[in-house]
Parts: sequence; C-alpha cells; structure tokens
Amino acid sequence: MDGSILLVGEPQFMSRFSDLINHLGLHSIESVSDVAEAISLVQAQQPDVLLLQADYPDALDLCRTFKEQGRLSWIYIILVGQVPWVDWFSAVMTSQQVAQEDTAIEAGADAFAWYADPIDSQPIKVLGGSIHRETCDASCQPEALPDPALPRDAGHFSQLLLRSLGAKIKSGLRRVQNHRELMRTNDLLSAIALSDPLTELNNRRAFEWELPRQIQNARNRKAPISLLVLDVDYFKSINDNYGHLVGDRALQLISARLRHNLRFCDTPFRYGGEEFIVILNDTDGAEALRVGHRLRRRMAERPFALSDTLDVTITISIGSASLLPSDDERGISLLNRADRNLLSAKSRGRNQVVASQDAAPG
Repeated sequence: MDGSILLVGEPQFMSRFSDLINHLGLHSIESVSDVAEAISLVQAQQPDVLLLQADYPDALDLCRTFKEQGRLSWIYIILVGQVPWVDWFSAVMTSQQVAQEDTAIEAGADAFAWYADPIDSQPIKVLGGSIHRETCDASCQPEALPDPALPRDAGHFSQLLLRSLGAKIKSGLRRVQNHRELMRTNDLLSAIALSDPLTELNNRRAFEWELPRQIQNARNRKAPISLLVLDVDYFKSINDNYGHLVGDRALQLISARLRHNLRFCDTPFRYGGEEFIVILNDTDGAEALRVGHRLRRRMAERPFALSDTLDVTITISIGSASLLPSDDERGISLLNRADRNLLSAKSRGRNQVVASQDAAPG
C-alpha cells in the first residue's frame, strides 16, 4: 500500500510496531522520540498517518497543534494506548480507558487503538469464575478456560490487537489518499477556472483575486505597484476582414509576444475580449511608463504572421497607473485610473501610452 507514516513515542513503543508497519508495505516510515523534531518532520514531509504514543509527554498538545493548522489537519492521527492483557482478556473497558479515548478524540485524534505487550504478560488460569494473573504449572489445562473461543495466550491476543491497529492504519491511509486526490482535482479545477483557454494567460477572475493580494503585499513592504491596461487597436477589423478564427490566432500571438517581453516580476492577464492587464510589482509610475512604451514598440515593430499567407501589423494602446495611499484595498480606484488613461490613449489616436503624469517619450 502506498503511503507514509510517522511514529512518535519512546523507542520501545516504536519498536513494537516495526514489523506491523513493514508488513503494510509503506514506502516511507520514520520514527522520532522528540516532540520538536516530530513537529518539524510533519511540517516538512506531511506524512499520511501519524502514530502517536498516547501516554507520551505532550501527545495531546501535539495532536491539537496539527489539527488546528488547516494545511496539516488532514493528516490521520492514531493515538495508541497500552492496556494490561488481562483487561483485554476479560473484555472489560475501565472508565479510565474510556476517558482516555474520549480525551484523545476531543484533542483531534482521528482514531484510538490499544495494544497489549505480551512480553510483560503471564499465562493465566481461572479461579472461581474470575480471571487472575498467575503462573500456570503443568496441570493448568486449556479446558479450564471459561470460553474456548477466548485466546489462550497473551501473544495470540496481542496479534489480534496489532491486526486491529493495522486495519485502522489502512483506513487512515485510504482516507488521506482520497483527500489528496480531491485536492489534486480541486487544484486542477482552480487552474482551469483561473486560466483563459485561448491565450493561456490568467483570466479576469484570477486578476480580481490577485490584485488585492498584491496591493496588500506592496503596502506591507512599502513597495510601489503599477497597472498597465492594454487594448488591441482596431481588433474588430481583423475579425470582420479575416474571420474569428484568424482573430483568435491574433490574440494568441499577441499574448505570446506580451509574455516574452515582460519581466519575471510582471503578471499578465486577459481581462476580456482584446483587453489585457499587467500587474507590475516593485514598479513606480515612471518605470511603469517605460515598460508600457517598450511593450507598445514590441507589438508594432514586427507584423504578426496570422497564417502562411497573411501578415498583419497590430498596435496596442496602453493606460498606466500606480498605487496611491488613497486607493482602496481591492484596487478598484487604481484600475479605474488606468482604464481612464487607456481611453485617453485611444482618443489621442491609439498606438500610445498614457499615464496620469506622462513624462516619457514614445
């Protein structure tokens, strides 16, 4: 079975379950006896199952720590407690053992298991209908047991408990693997939902999610941030003259050229139709204007090969704006300013870049 497991407890505790864990065929098994090291390992490696000694110091606190962290709460935690074999043999759960299970579950454990150590157990015999731990001599016969269905030695019953623990581990692994598969599916669906299928750029929904995050990050770092709003000039004429398939091809080539001429810290989006937006991190107004002029020149300087026989020169108009202290946290006022500058660039004849303070040459 695929999966990973981390054992946390005393060395004797971990050695008791090594054969069982190996029998499950897990690819990754680690054990630690230090709580701080356990926290570090879980955060770094995120095992599927955490097998935790129930009476180990800080065991419940460790359980709460992981369950309170959203990114780690899916890890399946099994607390394992030790019980005297005679208690299991008599099939009686003490109130203390019930309370221990309840406390573990309340702390966030997903399951609780018990084990009996056959090394410390002795043979038993029945006296007056009660089960007592005594040393049997040669006259102690199996038929003295009150129920032949009950196990006749501690080792056998200990194996039953181990199998029960193994079943809990397998159940936990299935649950975690289902969770991982669901997360992979959700990640894929999120990527699809935030991506424009034609241009493979991030889409408008992604922009509306990302801009507030980038604004908050910029303000936390006291760093500048700017926007470029781009619109393809006379794009309707491409669709009207050559058809929508050629128009789609033009948008793909424009997007590719846009990506190729942006810096690593710049994030492009297809906002809708033939309109694009670029978030410029760590970029003030003057630098944003220079980036805008460079993009405008790169689009106009070389025709786009829309087919084997069709090369078309395409230009863009750009509006630029930079974040102000008075701008709202969602970036609506920032976007409106950039959009107004775009309208100004188009009204001036297109193939231009306009900012609130346009100081750079075209």
